[in-house]
Amino acid sequence: MSRLPPLAPADYLHIVHRALAEDVGTGDVTTRSTVPASIHGHGILIAKSPLVVAGLDVARAVFVEVGGDAVRFTPRAHDGEPVAAGTVIAEVDGPARALLTAERTALNLLQRMCGIATATRQFVDAAAGGIIILDTRKTTPTLRVLEKYAVRAGGGTNHRIGLFDQVLIKDNHVRLAGGVRMAVESARREAPGLTIEVEAQSVAEASEAADAGADIILLDNLTTAEIREAVGLIGKRARTEISGGVTLARIPELAGTGADSVSVGALTHSVIASDVSLEIETADIP
Repeated sequence: MSRLPPLAPADYLHIVHRALAEDVGTGDVTTRSTVPASIHGHGILIAKSPLVVAGLDVARAVFVEVGGDAVRFTPRAHDGEPVAAGTVIAEVDGPARALLTAERTALNLLQRMCGIATATRQFVDAAAGGIIILDTRKTTPTLRVLEKYAVRAGGGTNHRIGLFDQVLIKDNHVRLAGGVRMAVESARREAPGLTIEVEAQSVAEASEAADAGADIILLDNLTTAEIREAVGLIGKRARTEISGGVTLARIPELAGTGADSVSVGALTHSVIASDVSLEIETADIP
């Protein structure tokens, strides 16, 4: 797998600032009252379970935000890389106080991103190239850019980033617009150049969306047999996406339906964080 393009610092530094402000507040009273300012520390970030790495640059930013130029962060793995339990994925050196103060925030972000990447890789592996694994907008508010990056680290593909970059016409839109065709035609006029996707909750609705000229048809909560039927009716007129009731166990079955992609909300809305720990010892100042 090719190396993952990194996030731009502008995409996550504001998240780091806000997260540290939330945790540190007026100061880390425990560290300040127990650890002398003169102590230098060396820490290792260890994967405590098998995982796919994601978020090392974000973790680095947390330590640097607290310790400044005195901190040196050295990755020992790269985002998108699967590692075994016990693997050291990064080392960090700097003032011990800074390392301790940054620890929890760095781990919170890193563990969640690794968890998403790890779960995504499981779905991608189960698909075995037969269907594209997509994420959704069911992300943690304000953390979407990190979570969607983690999906990419796991080998998945990002769906629309937000409400602004693709039209997705759902059942409520259809009712308020006066029908599928009217909704699609209006979107073509009002959002020229954008991809238009229509949610279909039956084979008949899928056929209607294809007739209306949708670019993508979202087959929502259909049975496997219905998905196959809908894909056959749609043919090459539109791309097809499966959604609803998607589990890891169903992915091989869904990959055989002929649909182009499957969206998996669980990649971000209910993922289990990976187990990563930071072990710090005193060290000589370099």
